Amino acid sequence: MQPAMMMFSSKYWARRGFSLDSALPEERPAAGSLTLNRSSSGKNEETKGNKGNGKSEPTSEGGKTAVVFSLKNEVGGLVKALRLFQEKHVSMVHIESRKSKRRNSEVEIFVDCDCSKKEFNELIQLLKFQTNIVSLNPPENIWTDEEGKAIFVSLDLDCVPWFPRKISELDKCSQRVLMYGSELDADHPGFKDDVYRQRRKYFVDVAMSYKYGQPIPRVEYTAEEVKTWGVVFRELSKLYPTHACREYLKNFPLLTKYCGYREDNVPQLEDVSIFLKERSGFTVRPVAGYLSPRDFLAGLAYRVFHCTQYIRHGSDPLYTPEPDTCHELLGHVPLLADPKFAQFSQEIGLASLGASDEDVQKLATCYFFTIEFGLCKQEGQLRAYGAGLLSSIGELK
Repeated sequence: MQPAMMMFSSKYWARRGFSLDSALPEERPAAGSLTLNRSSSGKNEETKGNKGNGKSEPTSEGGKTAVVFSLKNEVGGLVKALRLFQEKHVSMVHIESRKSKRRNSEVEIFVDCDCSKKEFNELIQLLKFQTNIVSLNPPENIWTDEEGKAIFVSLDLDCVPWFPRKISELDKCSQRVLMYGSELDADHPGFKDDVYRQRRKYFVDVAMSYKYGQPIPRVEYTAEEVKTWGVVFRELSKLYPTHACREYLKNFPLLTKYCGYREDNVPQLEDVSIFLKERSGFTVRPVAGYLSPRDFLAGLAYRVFHCTQYIRHGSDPLYTPEPDTCHELLGHVPLLADPKFAQFSQEIGLASLGASDEDVQKLATCYFFTIEFGLCKQEGQLRAYGAGLLSSIGELK
């Protein structure tokens, strides 16, 4: 499965000013329904009438737009559909096709066109009778600079929940922590430990101060924290050969070699982030505590994993009531280094951008039962690939 924004050739999206790094989705398809794409940008190409001076003069009500519709795989279907574009004087700039992911008997047609709102609306009404419209992007008011390049698009986003349009806007997501790492419940092992609570506050301050593009601050872990990490690392390492999936076992030795995964050393997030970037395009950033499903999944859309830096209380190293850095580094990171697993994680994130609360909850549930507690069969044996299992000694046993 390809991410929504890469539904057609990557060369085409590059021409429109998009890339996988930007992670701006052009579609949110829903079977049998009409979906409005609420974010669009890119460059306007020169119009035929202005080839001499290289400038375009779009009308106030016109603009670049796109529509995706599906057709039954039969002779003449595409010709009939494209004839409607001609009848409504809609200029086609680019067209592509692919096999439908919804129905094997259909193909999906992508058309990038240049037209006014009136022409586009009339076209859509006609297309509805002959095709199944998967996604559309209605033209809005587009401001251009002196070279005719689109610099701003007026959009009506009232009905779409906010989501980050660029990776730096994850700074806002990471600040919206539901429960800070220093706020411990009464049944938490470190609830009555003032030294531990103060230490947790330090990690909160580090995470809340972090901004996109900065190197992740290196933490000097205490002897007690290293000891706790060592117990978890040692016990889990005994179980991985017989319980972890092959993708995990492939990447774990690399983390030992390049990121300092050892019993006597807690890996630094900056080293881990650099390693992941080279392996799968993922990076990590520190977070102070729990994020909402929407904010957490938004990070995955940009191949960013929000990662805690604090370590569970030393009185019970085999138990933690919350995700800590042992869970993140031993449970999530080895599989995020796998390109296919990273792609799957990003697709869940992409699907969450601008989605309704109900759909985000469904995606969070999917995440929970796969990325957190997923099991698979390899060579006839049941193996764990979920981070919640791979970081829990009790669960693996």
